[in-house]
Amino acid sequence: MRTLSPARSIKDVRLAADRVSFRIEPRTLVVCLILILVTAGLVLVSLSVGDYPVPFPEVIKSLQGEGSRLAELFVVQRRLPRALVAVVAGIAFGVSGAIFQRLTHNPLGSPDVIGFGYGASVGAILVILFYGGGALLTATGAFVGGLVAAIAVYVLAYRNGVNGLRLVLVGIGVSAIFIAIINYLVSRADLRDARAATVWIVGSLFERRWGDVQLVGFGLLLLIPITVILSRYLPMLELGDDAAAALGVPLERARLGLVVVAVGLTAIATASTGPIGFVALAGPQLARRLTRSPGAGLTAAGLMGALLLVASDLIARRAAAPSELPVGVVTAGVGGIYLGWLLLVHSRRTR
Repeated sequence: MRTLSPARSIKDVRLAADRVSFRIEPRTLVVCLILILVTAGLVLVSLSVGDYPVPFPEVIKSLQGEGSRLAELFVVQRRLPRALVAVVAGIAFGVSGAIFQRLTHNPLGSPDVIGFGYGASVGAILVILFYGGGALLTATGAFVGGLVAAIAVYVLAYRNGVNGLRLVLVGIGVSAIFIAIINYLVSRADLRDARAATVWIVGSLFERRWGDVQLVGFGLLLLIPITVILSRYLPMLELGDDAAAALGVPLERARLGLVVVAVGLTAIATASTGPIGFVALAGPQLARRLTRSPGAGLTAAGLMGALLLVASDLIARRAAAPSELPVGVVTAGVGGIYLGWLLLVHSRRTR
């Protein structure tokens, strides 16, 4: 093991007679481990609290299949799927946000700001209103809607390549169009369908079951390996198009592949939870500040997204007890404060 950069303490680890090598930043590794432990602790708390409180020892027994029937009903059948959906969807949001922010070189370049989340929402709402919903159909509609939004933004922003600022500005305009479409669809639907669509639009983890866990988990397992393969282009793309091209990066193919993967992650998470805002925006930036890295690392951003969504869902369940708030309300409130702080810090730096 040798240190490559004393300033950032990056370790180059070589295994199997130098046939396998990878780099580790000790601070990033520690931050990731802390995020995992804190998220796991919040998951245990979420399994314990509720209308029927379950003591922590009974929670552990229920997870091992040794708890009482009533405890296992609440812990394993009702609360655990909800917590796992929050973890997996949070990872998807965090990784997707990190990809977009690094591609656009802009901390505001998250899928919910650029418009891909709203495109996924339009696709999902069309399925809910015209086909009655269903987890798989809703996920398919969300993916198609997000992909259509991505293509529209990409084409409109393309001028001899895609500029990060232009992508954000075009995305904001496309977001406004999709928001208008969502409002129109809801206003024209009958009362029952409009209520179902409205609940979904706000973003909620209420009544998530094991089928939802399987859906979002399968999507994540499918897309994460592709993300790992394509992510090797991100550091070179951040150097600028000229430098990346000189290093042999296929610029538009690499950028388009990363956009498609990020849209897929956004669509899967959105189909499972609704268009929950600000997790994809705040997660990568908070992770970057904790790890003190120049760019938002995908692993740390995903883990931070999971922590934010699990914590927000726990707050949503307990803030208005005995009833509960949609988790999207909590993330919007916290995210709005964070966005204001981010803009304030940026304005001070540019003075």
